[in-house]
Amino acid sequence: MTQRLTTEQLKQIIAEVGNLQASQEAEIEPEQVKQILQELGLAPDLLDEALVQVQRREALKQQQKRNRTIAAGVIFAAAIAIMATIFTIRQHNSALELVSTQRNRITLTQDDGSNLRNISRQNGSEVFYRVTLKDAPVGKKLDLTCNWIDPNGEIVKQNRYQTREIDKSIWDTHCRYNIGSASTPGKWKVQMFLQGRQLSETEFEVR
Repeated sequence: MTQRLTTEQLKQIIAEVGNLQASQEAEIEPEQVKQILQELGLAPDLLDEALVQVQRREALKQQQKRNRTIAAGVIFAAAIAIMATIFTIRQHNSALELVSTQRNRITLTQDDGSNLRNISRQNGSEVFYRVTLKDAPVGKKLDLTCNWIDPNGEIVKQNRYQTREIDKSIWDTHCRYNIGSASTPGKWKVQMFLQGRQLSETEFEVR
């Protein structure tokens, strides 16, 4: 050997040689194993089978260790996915809580921009409840419900629908109901809900 070594390299070599020697000394030759078995009164011819069983157990332990590692990884990934889902849902719900109404009107099919207070049941009119939302979540679709309530407090019609994908924070939407000759005269009201939260309510008279 002609290569010059540093003191640190020498320390590392000494440690490595010691490890190799200890490893070699820890190994026992097959003949020595058989001799030990004979001294213990055990059958040496079962050595090969016993060795196979030992190797199988070691392989099983390694497999179980890998399985535990994989299972831990799967659980961790699932936990991250659940947390991400909860975060997304909370964000979505927070966005929905900001939605409110800017304007709400009762109109007929032909909307002239006014807000009707009196509806004639003799004309068999289709009545529209037009609501302008503000702070609507852009890029989302909203699930809305309208309740049409007669003078007796009965919900005679319920509209359930989903908006188109919202592309601006000020968003116009509507629901509708046919007021006919069989409709109860008196003071009606219509309510709009966003996932169970009331956004608006408007009263009108049916004559």
